[in-house]
Amino acid sequence: MALADLAGLHDLLRRRLAAPRFCIVRAAPIDPARARRVRRLLHPDPETGEAATLHEVPRRWVAVDIDGLPLPADTDPRDLAACAKAARAALPHAFRDAAGIIAATASHGIKPGGRLRWWAWLSRPTTGAELDAWFTGCPVDHAIFRPVQPIFTAAPLFDAGVPDPVPERLALVPGAREVVPVPAPALLRPVRNEPRRAPADSTRKGGAGALEHARRTIAAAPVNARHGAAKRMAAFLAHLHRDGEVTAIDVAEAVGAGIAAAGKDRNEGEAIARWTLAQIGGQA
Repeated sequence: MALADLAGLHDLLRRRLAAPRFCIVRAAPIDPARARRVRRLLHPDPETGEAATLHEVPRRWVAVDIDGLPLPADTDPRDLAACAKAARAALPHAFRDAAGIIAATASHGIKPGGRLRWWAWLSRPTTGAELDAWFTGCPVDHAIFRPVQPIFTAAPLFDAGVPDPVPERLALVPGAREVVPVPAPALLRPVRNEPRRAPADSTRKGGAGALEHARRTIAAAPVNARHGAAKRMAAFLAHLHRDGEVTAIDVAEAVGAGIAAAGKDRNEGEAIARWTLAQIGGQA
């Protein structure tokens, strides 16, 4: 199905809320006539010999998953406008004044924090690798940028008589522009080895909230995803340190505390933080 703009994307998502077997992938069929009842293969399967069925194509749309996002005190998870404001703040700066679509994913309103997906229309077709670089340091799940990652769009199903705690799960979010401007490819690469800034008090510009968000995200990560969550949150905090909003000690403390709360060795988390700080231009 060809999409032309954010309105068309919203229409598609709205119509698929009641389609639990439907999902979206960033890739496209290699053979459009062979697109049903086939495996999602980006490469040939070396064990079965099955040929690849999909290939990556740049897309004008982007979906971004933000799980476990701390919401402002007293925020009603049913208030998608309020949730969208918190979600937008977790995205790159180019998203701040652009329109988008906010979707409450299956566990939103059931598990703590915001469990949200932000959809947007981009100024140019963009690959998953470009998105991966662009969102480095943001508290989002990068798996959704993979070409064959299924993105399920249906509202969750509940047992008979059990109401959905979030009756409205999709909403358009207005903005000053309809399209998010994507930087040139060269500018999407993570910045490394910039001149160091003097550490700042961790409470400046909301740094304390970011530290607590990182700690809680790592602590709440599934068992097999804790290391990845620690690396992702360390990168998020390292960028804040580079901007003078948190200290290197704060970063190590938050990541170490998150790992410890998840039942792992605190020293492992602190080592991840030190390595990440060194890579992103901070101090080890």
